[in-house]
Amino acid sequence: MEKSNQDIAFKSGFVSLVGRPNVGKSTLMNRIIGQKIAITSNKPQTTRNRIQTIFHDERGQIVFLDTPGIHKAKNKLGEYMVNTAIRTWKEVDVILWLVEPSSFIGAGERHIEEQLKSVKVPVILVINKTDTIKREEILGIIDVYRKIHDFAEIVPVSARSGENVDTLLSCIFKYLPYGEAFYDEDTITDQPIRQIVSEVIREKALHHLQDEIPHGIAVVIEKMKERKNGKITDIEATVVCEKDSHKGIIIGKQGAMLKKIGQTARYELEHMLETQVNLQIWVKVRKEWRDNELFLKNFGYKKEE
Repeated sequence: MEKSNQDIAFKSGFVSLVGRPNVGKSTLMNRIIGQKIAITSNKPQTTRNRIQTIFHDERGQIVFLDTPGIHKAKNKLGEYMVNTAIRTWKEVDVILWLVEPSSFIGAGERHIEEQLKSVKVPVILVINKTDTIKREEILGIIDVYRKIHDFAEIVPVSARSGENVDTLLSCIFKYLPYGEAFYDEDTITDQPIRQIVSEVIREKALHHLQDEIPHGIAVVIEKMKERKNGKITDIEATVVCEKDSHKGIIIGKQGAMLKKIGQTARYELEHMLETQVNLQIWVKVRKEWRDNELFLKNFGYKKEE
């Protein structure tokens, strides 16, 4: 059976998003996919696992790997996050390096550029958050970055507003190989639904707690079951923190903070799952879990070979 012209023109490949914590990788991916997949927060290091999401249109299929932000590791969780990011670069067809719209190249960016020197695939520089600067400043920023690395393309975008995101997608397709789709066209992520649910709860906790609690929280889904009538899903989750004092802050006065986290998480989960959600959240203390390999494994941070 002969392939149609459309099959011959179809492209597919893997694209890694890299950058320092909080440059907007997850926001960009959520903008492209059109649904909320990756946790977004104004706290650094909110993306912990390598998240695989899929964009599909008539041109082809892009499988995005949103990796944790590159930073100097302070504990085993930090090491896990950085190793995940760097390992991903060996498996992809294109790398998107996201940066803030600044002509000052700091130590964090230089550290990433050093890592990218050994990469053999096209690197597209994405200058994000262009909605926060004047348009005439963009050319100066492009000029500064052009001098430090041989980029395949440099594309300024605003992940928040969506400006120039279509141009970025066209640039990505330019460098992808021709080939069949890796996933069905209605697939948008390879993440298990429980992991997405735990990330939604964790995002709401980070949002409401602001600077009161550091990054040392994880969310474990203990139970997730749809009732027989199919109208309600029961979810039991545990928020794990490192200190007794943190537990008190997460629960709040007369349980007010935990209630607030639960309400906002439930609202989003009901919208996402298209069913009523009965959400119960507990808080447990596991001292120094970020440096305990057994805890890391139990909380879903598994080392890959």
